[in-house]
Order: sequence, then structure tokens, then C-alpha cells
Amino acid sequence: MFSRRTLLAHPALAVALAGVGSIASAGYATAVEPHRVQVKHYRLCPQHWPANLQLRVVVLADFHAHPRCMGAEAIADVVACANALAPDLTVLLGDYGSQSQGAVPIETVATLLSGLKAPKGVYAIQGNHDWGDDRQARRNGHGPTRTEHALRAAGLSFIENTAIRLDLPVPLWLAGLESEGTPGPERSPEVFDQYRLGILERAFREVPADAPVILLVHEPDIFAAGLDPRIVLTLAGHTHGGQIRIMGWSPWIPSRYGRRYAYGHIVEDRRDLIVSAGLGSHFVADRPLRLGAPPEIVVVDLGPSPETETA
Repeated sequence: MFSRRTLLAHPALAVALAGVGSIASAGYATAVEPHRVQVKHYRLCPQHWPANLQLRVVVLADFHAHPRCMGAEAIADVVACANALAPDLTVLLGDYGSQSQGAVPIETVATLLSGLKAPKGVYAIQGNHDWGDDRQARRNGHGPTRTEHALRAAGLSFIENTAIRLDLPVPLWLAGLESEGTPGPERSPEVFDQYRLGILERAFREVPADAPVILLVHEPDIFAAGLDPRIVLTLAGHTHGGQIRIMGWSPWIPSRYGRRYAYGHIVEDRRDLIVSAGLGSHFVADRPLRLGAPPEIVVVDLGPSPETETA
């Protein structure tokens, strides 16, 4: 939720919110777009991708489950849509619950998500709100959080700070990294990045030197730190695509890099990052708000295009 302190610290955000007030009062930005779930498709063949391997990945991020935005019925619809897309692999990128009053219980969210089906598995990591909204876990300084407990109890595979080989005819690994919101000592951004890269290095100990890896992260900023060359694709959420996006511009993006990693398919140094706009919404004046950044289910088709294969 955008607090008064956030608005004071980000005057551009306050101005933008005021600017869209007339639209919001008409109902579109609060009553229509937050519920207008889109299916966003990407097709790419990353560098060092296994030859002749076709893989469809469905990406779901940032539910922030609440009846006013992404309630139980809406989550059930997302699950049905995700399954209908016939993914080989489905991944969940964190921020499942909401801190707003009346939120959908995390246990209900986890039970609904247990309906996701994919032959190569359904894997989950946590987001900053899964830690930030859990007072007991923050007080303890470690997990498991209520979110982790609920996901595991519902039978979902948890893949934080570890890497696994997928059940495929060619080597392909999947790895997950803990959220920046995970409790730990205060560090400068540069030191923090190196700390997180160290976590990945330990997670990759069993990964062969030439094996490609898909990396799941909640926040996209780690992409700038220079990731392990085995990582062929990084999937992230967290930004909500800016939540308000007008001609590619957003007044406030929760990233050290501003618009650089706000949304979409980003390629840097021949490395691929896809940032989802997510499904839920931060609340403004006790209402969900999205404008120009509709919630989305992401589908990533990986491998050579059919035209390339038949050429």
C-alpha cells in the first residue's frame, strides 16, 4: 500500500495519482483494470539454450490476494487459465498474500494454487511481502514464514536458494533465490548484491559447468550484478509493471534501477530477463489501482521458433 510517507518521499507519484484521479473516480483504474487479467506471450531462444528443446513456462507473480482485487474466485480463474495454457512448467514468484484488512487467508491461497498442473512441475519462491507481512518470522529473524508453511502444506514445491535438474531429455536446471526482504543484517546495495550472488554460488554447486539454468527471483535488481553465465533466463516480478504506466513511463517503481527493469523482456549483454506485471495490486485509498499496467499471466515459449526448425 502506498502510505502518506511514500507519497511525500515520491512527489512524482503523488502528482501522477492526482492526475489519474478523474479516471479512477470514474471507476476504470480501480474497478476495471485491476481485474482485467491478460495473457502475455513471449517467445525466445536464449543464448546456450539446449538444441531442439521446446519448453513452455507459465509465470505467476504478485497475487496480493484480496477480495477487492485478486480474491479466491479470481485466483481459481487464474489457475484454470494457467492450466489451459498447457505449460510444461509453472513457476510462482512470490507475494501471495496481502497486508490489507480482509485479505484472503494465505492457507486458502495455497490450497487454490495447489490446483496448478504442469508435467515438469510447479515451483514457488517467496517475495518481500511474504516476509514483510509476517511479524513472527521477522521477529524470529528466520523462516519458515506462514507463506512457506502454507505452500509446503498444500504440496507445492519450494525452490529457494537451491537448484534442481528438471526431468527432461537434455540437461536443464531450475533455481530459486530468496527475496531481498529475507531478514538479515543491513548492507550497502553493492555488498548486498555480492551476498546474494554468494547464495547462488552455493546453490549452483551441483550444477555442471556447461548446464543451462532458469533462475527464479522476486526482485529483478540482481540481474544488474552480473549473474552466473549458466543462467540462460531470469524470471522476476515485484514491480507490478509500475502499476501506473503511461506511454512507458511510471511515477514510482520499486527498484534501484527505475524503469530499467520495470517490465517486460529485457536483454543485456545477451542475457535475458522477463519481468511480470503480476496479478494483484497495491492499494491506494483502500482501493486497488492499475492504469496502463493490467494484471497478467505470463507464458514463455522457449526454444527455436517453428520456422527456424523447419527451415
